[in-house]
Amino acid sequence: MITKRIIPCLDVRNGRVVKGVNFEGLCDVSSPVELARFYSEEGADELVFYDITASFEGRKLFTDILRQVASSIFIPLTVGGGINTVEDFDRVLKCGADKVSVNSGAIRDPSLVGAAARKYGNQCVVLSVDVRRVDRRFCVFAKGGRENTGMEAIDWIQRCVSAGAGEVVVNSIDTDGVKKGFDIEMLDAVCQAVNVPVIASGGAGCTEDFVQLFREVPLIDAGLAASVFHFGQVLIPDLKRTLRNNGIPVRLSE
Repeated sequence: MITKRIIPCLDVRNGRVVKGVNFEGLCDVSSPVELARFYSEEGADELVFYDITASFEGRKLFTDILRQVASSIFIPLTVGGGINTVEDFDRVLKCGADKVSVNSGAIRDPSLVGAAARKYGNQCVVLSVDVRRVDRRFCVFAKGGRENTGMEAIDWIQRCVSAGAGEVVVNSIDTDGVKKGFDIEMLDAVCQAVNVPVIASGGAGCTEDFVQLFREVPLIDAGLAASVFHFGQVLIPDLKRTLRNNGIPVRLSE
């Protein structure tokens, strides 16, 4: 049986990990290098590193900090932020990333997903989608959740998976940082629409939220969270033991 993954997320701005609510009101948390090392030792299955203002500020991702993070951990690393070209994929992979997450760059140039998949393989291309309900529709937002593209999210995700995206991270803006649970309705809709791994992001507030996620959306592959891990409200070893006790398969460091 395939184990479910638990993935901490480092939202990085100006070299520091930050966290907000509904993508707004960012506050300082910690050093990305120290936090990455901690999660690697705690038993996280993977780590996600987002340079969250790179696209909005129109610049390339900070590679010096990324190199430090990559060299300090022993788990797969997915990196995103300011990924607009195949050359950006190349640069980030050479810094130590295992997978590259693309969001606004794919919206600007939909051919980017296919071009990167052909060069580096589908398993390397992660589509990250920021989604918010607008008039009862799941809409895709760009530039860190600041800009409504008007695109319907399920259709966009299917297009990108068909083009070569090997994994999808679904970021629910409606539930981000609110800590009242994952967006079950949205996540189930995405899982039913594609046949690649789907990672749930946005809304985790306690251990029970992860139990509910994996029970109610059995096709989901992983749960991603930030603040509940950063502030010690949920400890990864304890979370994994609880999941296993509830019949959810996870990898435990014995």
